[in-house]
Amino acid sequence: MPKKKYILVLVPLLVTVGVTGYFFWSRTRTPENLLTLYGDIDIRQVQTALDDNGRLLDLKVQEGDRVRKGQLLAEIDPVRFRDAVDRDIANVAAQKQVLARLRAGSRPEEIAEARAEVAAAQATLSNAEITWRRQQALAARRYVPEQSLDNAATALKTTRANLDHAQQALTLAIKGPRQEEIAAARHQLQADKATLALARRALVDTRLYAPEGGVIQDRILEPGDMVSPQTPVFTLALDNPVWVRAYLPEKALGRIRPGMKATIDSDSFPDRRFTGWVGFISPTAEFTPKTVQTTELRTELVYRVRVYACNPGHRLRLGMPVTVQIPLLHNPPRNPPAHPCGN
Repeated sequence: MPKKKYILVLVPLLVTVGVTGYFFWSRTRTPENLLTLYGDIDIRQVQTALDDNGRLLDLKVQEGDRVRKGQLLAEIDPVRFRDAVDRDIANVAAQKQVLARLRAGSRPEEIAEARAEVAAAQATLSNAEITWRRQQALAARRYVPEQSLDNAATALKTTRANLDHAQQALTLAIKGPRQEEIAAARHQLQADKATLALARRALVDTRLYAPEGGVIQDRILEPGDMVSPQTPVFTLALDNPVWVRAYLPEKALGRIRPGMKATIDSDSFPDRRFTGWVGFISPTAEFTPKTVQTTELRTELVYRVRVYACNPGHRLRLGMPVTVQIPLLHNPPRNPPAHPCGN
């Protein structure tokens, strides 16, 4: 009897131990159609800077603040930029009037004035001709000196030249401005408009906006500092999506392609599995880095792979060690779909 009791107790215990052992073995073993990689979370960073020189007027965010794309981050003193815009607006307005005047041509009053100048020159010429004839007759009889005849001849030439000048002025007034002058004025107006556009762009550039959604990692400057396009104001960390830097063994290279789905596990969030996708596989082999722990020999060649992951809740952070699992396919897709992430 005691022997039967012993058997009845031992059999269930062995069954329990076997089931438990199989469960943990099945959870820890790696199937042949599943590739496991180990790597670290990496993110991109943006050094945000203003597009012009100036003095920082205000900073809108602090370190650690989460910003969205297009959010105002900082601005510089805009006074001189506004003055430049006002100046260029006036230049454009003045050049428009110049072009309008040239296109309109001569006014009727200007043509009438030119005609009057021609008539006056003709009258002066008639009087000069009469005077010259009289002086010529008197000089022939030696009643006046030769100098008087020379003076009358010179006055006659001058009045003829004045009449020709007045006639040419009348012709120009009737024809109006040359087409080349109108074209030059039109191009000058275009140049003034371009200058105004640049001044307005410079005024807009006195404000710094977030190029993408992310987290302010560093606030480098403070209000009152002088800035330039070469001086960053903030360091912005782009943390959605993030990507895992891992290394792919050569044996699995033929069964992995960009776009394939992957899962990412982190010790910091054991109850949460992140979805991702293969984004990049290096075309060049390299020796396994010393920081990478794999089941293969360290001397084997590997390929750097980048596995992207959406980061809802922004839980995955820079440098976090993670485990990546990629289901291996015998015929992986050649045109994988895109996997965008919202910020």
